[in-house]
Amino acid sequence: MEQLIGAGASQGGADLIKNSTTATFMEDVVDASQEVPVIVDFWAPWCGPCKQLGPLLEKAVRDARGAVRMVKVNIDESPEIAQQMRIQSIPAVYAFKGGRPVDGFVGAVPESQIKQFIAKLAGPVGPSPIEEALVMAKEALAEGAVPEAQGIYAQILEHEPDNVEAMAGLAKCAVESQEFDKARQILDQVPAQSASHADIVAVRASLDLAEAGAKASGALGELKARLESDPKDHQARFDLASALFGAGDREGAIDELLTLVKNAREWNEQAGRKQLLKFFEAMGPADPLTLTSRRRLSSVLFS
Repeated sequence: MEQLIGAGASQGGADLIKNSTTATFMEDVVDASQEVPVIVDFWAPWCGPCKQLGPLLEKAVRDARGAVRMVKVNIDESPEIAQQMRIQSIPAVYAFKGGRPVDGFVGAVPESQIKQFIAKLAGPVGPSPIEEALVMAKEALAEGAVPEAQGIYAQILEHEPDNVEAMAGLAKCAVESQEFDKARQILDQVPAQSASHADIVAVRASLDLAEAGAKASGALGELKARLESDPKDHQARFDLASALFGAGDREGAIDELLTLVKNAREWNEQAGRKQLLKFFEAMGPADPLTLTSRRRLSSVLFS
């Protein structure tokens, strides 16, 4: 498929970030900031927080695509600059514009704060190639073009191996293709700190439901027959809902569980309500069906 995130972007990103010393600081920062804002990262190899902040700064600068540049100064190698700038602790970040410092912060800050810092300095910046690719992949998956979405997510992960949205998307592609083992392998690679990300939670729920639905799909006729003969066969209704959801009939699955909750709320430790919540996780909180079904569930629970 077409290369969406090409090598040219990476090479251009390299030109935006450079190391500087006492000898080149005037040219790299003061003079350069007459043309474009320059962010200076004062760091040292022994500084733990510097190692956390540096990659986030570099990513944000690359995402700005030329609206700002970044210069890294090792204070151990260039102590004179640190003294002139009165650097007392690191990491310390300064923004230069028009040849003089105009903003800055000290310490490792969240990625969201870094983005705000750069946006304030650079002005409005359009979506990065990664962000554009994520949108394309989601649209392709929503339209059922699973191989196309899979290819885009794979490209994103080549450039950003820990991109959680792309990992979740690739796992969802595997679920849609009923490659359940592959989906679990992808999810097992998600960093622990990202396990609670909404996209990861949703695809895990989708995987569990898809596996359960696949097991029950061959018994759809039998389950419907059991309910026709005994409408109080709660296990049959529960299994039918799982099978319907796995087969793509989300509305039918939700209807069956709402009926179960209405008629036997406490059955099997409120299994019907808990399964509905899992459906909502899999569909996502913003899905219109999630919103309407949550209202229907509240109506049943509080009637």
